[in-house]
Amino acid sequence: MRGSSELTVTLAVAQLAPRIGDPERNRGLTAAAIVDAAQAGADLVVLPELCNSGYVFADAQEARSLAEPVDGPSVEQWRALAREHDLAVVAGLCELDDGGAVRNSAVVIDSGEVRAVHRKSHLWDREKLCFEPGSLPAPVVETKAGFVGVAVCYDAFFPEVMRALSIAGADVIAVPMNAPVLAPPLEPLAADLITACASAQINRVYVAQADRTGTERGVDWVGASVIVDPEGRMLTGKAPTEALLTATVDLARARDKRFSERNDVLADRRPELSARPARIIERGAPTAGKPGPTPSAIA
Repeated sequence: MRGSSELTVTLAVAQLAPRIGDPERNRGLTAAAIVDAAQAGADLVVLPELCNSGYVFADAQEARSLAEPVDGPSVEQWRALAREHDLAVVAGLCELDDGGAVRNSAVVIDSGEVRAVHRKSHLWDREKLCFEPGSLPAPVVETKAGFVGVAVCYDAFFPEVMRALSIAGADVIAVPMNAPVLAPPLEPLAADLITACASAQINRVYVAQADRTGTERGVDWVGASVIVDPEGRMLTGKAPTEALLTATVDLARARDKRFSERNDVLADRRPELSARPARIIERGAPTAGKPGPTPSAIA
Protein backbone atom coordinates (compact mmCIF):
# COMPACT_ATOMS: atom_id res chain seq x y z
CA MET A 1 0.00 0.00 0.00
CA ARG A 2 1.61 3.20 -1.21
CA GLY A 3 0.17 5.68 1.30
CA SER A 4 1.64 6.94 4.56
CA SER A 5 -0.50 4.48 6.54
CA GLU A 6 -0.65 0.76 5.86
CA LEU A 7 -4.41 1.23 5.44
CA THR A 8 -4.12 4.17 3.02
CA VAL A 9 -4.48 3.13 -0.62
CA THR A 10 -5.16 4.81 -3.93
CA LEU A 11 -8.07 3.51 -5.99
CA ALA A 12 -8.51 4.12 -9.72
CA VAL A 13 -11.38 3.47 -12.12
CA ALA A 14 -10.84 3.67 -15.87
CA GLN A 15 -13.73 4.79 -18.07
CA LEU A 16 -12.90 3.45 -21.52
CA ALA A 17 -14.52 3.14 -24.97
CA PRO A 18 -13.90 -0.44 -26.15
CA ARG A 19 -14.80 -1.25 -29.74
CA ILE A 20 -16.81 -4.33 -30.58
CA GLY A 21 -14.82 -6.86 -32.58
CA ASP A 22 -11.45 -5.13 -32.15
CA PRO A 23 -9.64 -6.99 -29.36
CA GLU A 24 -6.18 -5.67 -30.22
CA ARG A 25 -7.34 -2.07 -29.92
CA ASN A 26 -9.18 -2.90 -26.71
CA ARG A 27 -6.05 -4.47 -25.23
CA GLY A 28 -4.19 -1.28 -26.07
CA LEU A 29 -6.81 0.81 -24.25
CA THR A 30 -6.71 -1.35 -21.14
CA ALA A 31 -2.90 -1.49 -21.10
CA ALA A 32 -2.67 2.30 -21.31
CA ALA A 33 -5.21 2.62 -18.48
CA ILE A 34 -3.20 0.32 -16.21
CA VAL A 35 0.02 2.25 -16.92
CA ASP A 36 -1.73 5.57 -16.31
CA ALA A 37 -3.14 4.24 -13.03
CA ALA A 38 0.31 3.12 -11.93
CA GLN A 39 1.76 6.54 -12.75
CA ALA A 40 -1.03 8.08 -10.62
CA GLY A 41 0.09 5.93 -7.69
CA ALA A 42 -2.84 3.50 -7.78
CA ASP A 43 -2.83 0.34 -5.71
CA LEU A 44 -5.98 -0.92 -7.46
CA VAL A 45 -7.39 -0.14 -10.90
CA VAL A 46 -10.86 -1.26 -12.02
CA LEU A 47 -11.57 -1.64 -15.75
CA PRO A 48 -15.06 -1.80 -17.32
CA GLU A 49 -17.22 -4.83 -17.97
CA LEU A 50 -16.36 -6.81 -21.13
CA CYS A 51 -13.50 -4.43 -21.86
CA ASN A 52 -11.68 -6.99 -24.03
CA SER A 53 -14.58 -7.48 -26.43
CA GLY A 54 -17.08 -4.64 -26.44
CA TYR A 55 -20.69 -5.15 -25.39
CA VAL A 56 -23.36 -4.87 -28.10
CA PHE A 57 -23.06 -8.33 -29.68
CA ALA A 58 -25.10 -9.14 -32.74
CA ASP A 59 -25.76 -12.61 -31.38
CA ALA A 60 -24.34 -15.39 -29.22
CA GLN A 61 -22.04 -16.50 -32.03
CA GLU A 62 -20.31 -13.12 -32.12
CA ALA A 63 -19.88 -13.14 -28.34
CA ARG A 64 -18.30 -16.60 -28.56
CA SER A 65 -15.96 -15.48 -31.33
CA LEU A 66 -14.61 -12.70 -29.07
CA ALA A 67 -14.42 -14.73 -25.86
CA GLU A 68 -11.01 -15.62 -24.40
CA PRO A 69 -9.90 -18.14 -21.77
CA VAL A 70 -8.50 -16.80 -18.52
CA ASP A 71 -5.00 -17.67 -19.78
CA GLY A 72 -5.66 -15.81 -23.05
CA PRO A 73 -3.92 -12.68 -24.36
CA SER A 74 -5.94 -10.04 -22.50
CA VAL A 75 -5.53 -11.51 -19.03
CA GLU A 76 -1.89 -12.39 -19.70
CA GLN A 77 -1.26 -8.75 -20.63
CA TRP A 78 -3.06 -7.51 -17.50
CA ARG A 79 -1.06 -9.92 -15.36
CA ALA A 80 2.25 -8.75 -16.81
CA LEU A 81 1.38 -5.07 -16.31
CA ALA A 82 0.10 -5.65 -12.78
CA ARG A 83 3.36 -7.41 -11.92
CA GLU A 84 5.52 -4.75 -13.58
CA HIS A 85 3.76 -1.85 -11.89
CA ASP A 86 2.98 -3.56 -8.57
CA LEU A 87 -0.76 -2.98 -8.44
CA ALA A 88 -4.00 -4.98 -8.36
CA VAL A 89 -6.40 -5.10 -11.32
CA VAL A 90 -10.09 -5.97 -11.56
CA ALA A 91 -11.17 -6.20 -15.19
CA GLY A 92 -14.24 -7.31 -17.12
CA LEU A 93 -13.67 -10.25 -19.47
CA CYS A 94 -15.71 -11.92 -22.19
CA GLU A 95 -14.59 -15.37 -21.09
CA LEU A 96 -14.58 -18.81 -22.67
CA ASP A 97 -14.46 -21.11 -19.66
CA ASP A 98 -12.85 -24.55 -19.43
CA GLY A 99 -16.16 -26.21 -20.20
CA GLY A 100 -16.75 -24.19 -23.38
CA ALA A 101 -19.37 -21.85 -21.89
CA VAL A 102 -19.24 -18.12 -22.67
CA ARG A 103 -19.28 -15.99 -19.52
CA ASN A 104 -19.50 -12.34 -18.60
CA SER A 105 -16.70 -12.40 -16.03
CA ALA A 106 -14.37 -10.26 -13.96
CA VAL A 107 -10.84 -11.29 -13.07
CA VAL A 108 -9.01 -10.19 -9.93
CA ILE A 109 -5.25 -9.93 -10.42
CA ASP A 110 -2.83 -9.31 -7.55
CA SER A 111 0.96 -9.62 -7.59
CA GLY A 112 0.68 -10.56 -11.24
CA GLU A 113 -1.47 -13.62 -10.51
CA VAL A 114 -5.15 -14.30 -11.16
CA ARG A 115 -6.58 -14.61 -7.67
CA ALA A 116 -10.27 -15.01 -8.58
CA VAL A 117 -12.68 -15.13 -11.51
CA HIS A 118 -16.22 -13.95 -10.83
CA ARG A 119 -18.83 -14.96 -13.40
CA LYS A 120 -21.70 -12.47 -13.49
CA SER A 121 -24.69 -14.17 -11.90
CA HIS A 122 -27.40 -11.63 -12.77
CA LEU A 123 -27.54 -11.20 -16.55
CA TRP A 124 -29.08 -8.08 -18.07
CA ASP A 125 -31.48 -8.19 -21.03
CA ARG A 126 -29.82 -9.65 -24.16
CA GLU A 127 -26.87 -10.90 -22.09
CA LYS A 128 -29.15 -13.86 -21.39
CA LEU A 129 -28.88 -14.76 -25.09
CA CYS A 130 -25.07 -14.70 -25.07
CA PHE A 131 -23.80 -15.84 -21.67
CA GLU A 132 -24.18 -18.56 -19.08
CA PRO A 133 -24.76 -17.02 -15.63
CA GLY A 134 -22.38 -17.71 -12.79
CA SER A 135 -23.55 -20.00 -10.01
CA LEU A 136 -21.08 -19.14 -7.23
CA PRO A 137 -21.27 -16.30 -4.70
CA ALA A 138 -19.27 -13.18 -5.50
CA PRO A 139 -15.74 -13.32 -4.01
CA VAL A 140 -13.79 -11.14 -1.61
CA VAL A 141 -10.05 -11.29 -2.34
CA GLU A 142 -7.21 -10.09 -0.13
CA THR A 143 -4.98 -7.89 -2.31
CA LYS A 144 -2.29 -5.26 -1.87
CA ALA A 145 -5.18 -2.76 -1.89
CA GLY A 146 -7.03 -4.45 0.96
CA PHE A 147 -9.97 -6.85 0.79
CA VAL A 148 -11.66 -6.38 -2.58
CA GLY A 149 -15.14 -7.70 -3.38
CA VAL A 150 -16.44 -7.99 -6.94
CA ALA A 151 -19.86 -7.43 -8.50
CA VAL A 152 -20.35 -7.08 -12.26
CA CYS A 153 -22.80 -4.33 -13.26
CA TYR A 154 -26.36 -5.71 -12.72
CA ASP A 155 -25.06 -7.86 -9.83
CA ALA A 156 -24.67 -4.61 -7.88
CA PHE A 157 -28.38 -3.81 -8.21
CA PHE A 158 -29.17 -6.67 -5.82
CA PRO A 159 -28.72 -5.40 -2.24
CA GLU A 160 -28.12 -8.91 -0.96
CA VAL A 161 -25.02 -9.24 -3.19
CA MET A 162 -23.45 -6.04 -1.87
CA ARG A 163 -24.41 -6.85 1.71
CA ALA A 164 -22.90 -10.35 1.43
CA LEU A 165 -19.62 -8.84 0.22
CA SER A 166 -19.64 -6.42 3.16
CA ILE A 167 -20.36 -9.23 5.62
CA ALA A 168 -17.46 -11.20 4.13
CA GLY A 169 -15.11 -8.31 4.93
CA ALA A 170 -14.78 -6.29 1.71
CA ASP A 171 -13.09 -2.92 2.17
CA VAL A 172 -13.73 -2.02 -1.47
CA ILE A 173 -16.34 -3.41 -3.85
CA ALA A 174 -15.09 -3.22 -7.44
CA VAL A 175 -17.87 -2.95 -10.02
CA PRO A 176 -16.91 -3.36 -13.70
CA MET A 177 -19.93 -1.95 -15.54
CA ASN A 178 -21.48 -1.22 -18.94
CA ALA A 179 -24.56 0.90 -18.21
CA PRO A 180 -26.57 1.66 -21.37
CA VAL A 181 -28.68 4.80 -21.56
CA LEU A 182 -32.25 3.50 -21.44
CA ALA A 183 -34.15 6.77 -20.93
CA PRO A 184 -33.40 10.38 -20.05
CA PRO A 185 -31.15 10.06 -16.98
CA LEU A 186 -32.35 11.10 -13.56
CA GLU A 187 -31.16 14.48 -12.36
CA PRO A 188 -28.93 15.42 -10.69
CA LEU A 189 -27.55 11.84 -10.62
CA ALA A 190 -28.16 8.85 -12.85
CA ALA A 191 -29.66 5.81 -11.11
CA ASP A 192 -26.41 3.88 -11.58
CA LEU A 193 -24.57 6.51 -9.52
CA ILE A 194 -27.30 6.65 -6.90
CA THR A 195 -27.11 2.87 -6.52
CA ALA A 196 -23.33 3.01 -6.01
CA CYS A 197 -23.69 5.73 -3.38
CA ALA A 198 -26.46 3.86 -1.56
CA SER A 199 -24.54 0.56 -1.60
CA ALA A 200 -21.45 2.25 -0.16
CA GLN A 201 -23.40 4.04 2.57
CA ILE A 202 -25.64 1.22 3.78
CA ASN A 203 -22.74 -1.26 3.83
CA ARG A 204 -20.03 1.21 4.93
CA VAL A 205 -17.62 0.17 2.18
CA TYR A 206 -15.83 1.93 -0.67
CA VAL A 207 -17.34 1.32 -4.11
CA ALA A 208 -15.05 1.64 -7.14
CA GLN A 209 -17.24 1.48 -10.24
CA ALA A 210 -15.80 1.55 -13.78
CA ASP A 211 -18.35 2.19 -16.55
CA ARG A 212 -17.65 2.58 -20.25
CA THR A 213 -18.25 5.43 -22.71
CA GLY A 214 -18.51 5.91 -26.48
CA THR A 215 -21.37 4.96 -28.80
CA GLU A 216 -21.42 1.31 -29.84
CA ARG A 217 -23.86 0.12 -32.53
CA GLY A 218 -26.24 2.94 -31.68
CA VAL A 219 -26.06 2.41 -27.91
CA ASP A 220 -24.86 5.23 -25.65
CA TRP A 221 -23.63 4.78 -22.09
CA VAL A 222 -24.32 6.48 -18.79
CA GLY A 223 -20.64 6.94 -17.94
CA ALA A 224 -21.33 6.05 -14.31
CA SER A 225 -17.70 5.62 -13.27
CA VAL A 226 -17.23 6.73 -9.68
CA ILE A 227 -15.41 6.11 -6.41
CA VAL A 228 -17.67 6.42 -3.34
CA ASP A 229 -16.71 6.49 0.33
CA PRO A 230 -18.41 4.62 3.22
CA GLU A 231 -20.63 7.63 3.95
CA GLY A 232 -21.97 7.51 0.40
CA ARG A 233 -20.03 10.56 -0.78
CA MET A 234 -18.74 10.63 -4.34
CA LEU A 235 -14.99 11.17 -4.21
CA THR A 236 -14.79 11.70 -7.98
CA GLY A 237 -16.81 13.80 -10.40
CA LYS A 238 -18.69 12.50 -13.42
CA ALA A 239 -16.50 12.05 -16.50
CA PRO A 240 -18.24 12.79 -19.83
CA THR A 241 -15.81 10.73 -21.89
CA GLU A 242 -12.73 8.48 -21.47
CA ALA A 243 -11.00 9.23 -18.17
CA LEU A 244 -9.05 7.82 -15.25
CA LEU A 245 -10.57 8.74 -11.88
CA THR A 246 -8.55 8.30 -8.69
CA ALA A 247 -8.99 8.76 -4.96
CA THR A 248 -6.73 8.06 -2.00
CA VAL A 249 -8.71 6.42 0.80
CA ASP A 250 -8.33 5.09 4.33
CA LEU A 251 -9.50 1.48 4.54
CA ALA A 252 -9.97 1.84 8.31
CA ARG A 253 -13.15 3.78 7.53
CA ALA A 254 -14.59 0.75 5.73
CA ARG A 255 -13.69 -1.53 8.64
CA ASP A 256 -15.60 0.60 11.14
CA LYS A 257 -19.24 -0.39 10.62
CA ARG A 258 -20.67 2.01 13.21
CA PHE A 259 -23.19 4.60 12.08
CA SER A 260 -23.35 6.08 15.55
CA GLU A 261 -22.60 5.29 19.19
CA ARG A 262 -25.54 2.86 19.26
CA ASN A 263 -25.72 1.58 15.69
CA ASP A 264 -23.52 -0.79 13.71
CA VAL A 265 -24.60 -1.74 10.20
CA LEU A 266 -23.62 -5.40 10.62
CA ALA A 267 -24.21 -5.90 14.34
CA ASP A 268 -27.75 -4.51 14.05
CA ARG A 269 -28.78 -7.04 11.42
CA ARG A 270 -31.68 -9.38 12.24
CA PRO A 271 -31.01 -12.33 9.90
CA GLU A 272 -33.55 -14.47 11.74
CA LEU A 273 -36.18 -12.04 10.41
CA SER A 274 -34.80 -11.05 7.02
CA ALA A 275 -34.33 -14.69 5.99
CA ARG A 276 -38.07 -15.28 6.39
CA PRO A 277 -40.79 -14.17 3.95
CA ALA A 278 -42.56 -10.94 4.73
CA ARG A 279 -45.94 -11.26 6.42
CA ILE A 280 -49.01 -10.62 4.31
CA ILE A 281 -52.03 -9.27 6.16
CA GLU A 282 -55.09 -9.48 3.96
CA ARG A 283 -57.97 -7.04 4.12
CA GLY A 284 -60.54 -8.10 6.68
CA ALA A 285 -58.17 -10.45 8.47
CA PRO A 286 -57.87 -10.17 12.26
CA THR A 287 -55.04 -7.90 13.36
CA ALA A 288 -52.09 -9.86 14.77
CA GLY A 289 -51.30 -9.39 18.47
CA LYS A 290 -53.45 -7.96 21.21
CA PRO A 291 -56.58 -5.96 20.28
CA GLY A 292 -56.35 -2.22 20.64
CA PRO A 293 -58.27 -0.25 23.26
CA THR A 294 -62.03 0.13 22.84
CA PRO A 295 -63.51 3.57 22.19
CA SER A 296 -64.84 3.73 25.74
CA ALA A 297 -61.40 2.98 27.13
CA ILE A 298 -59.92 5.78 25.03
CA ALA A 299 -62.52 8.19 26.34
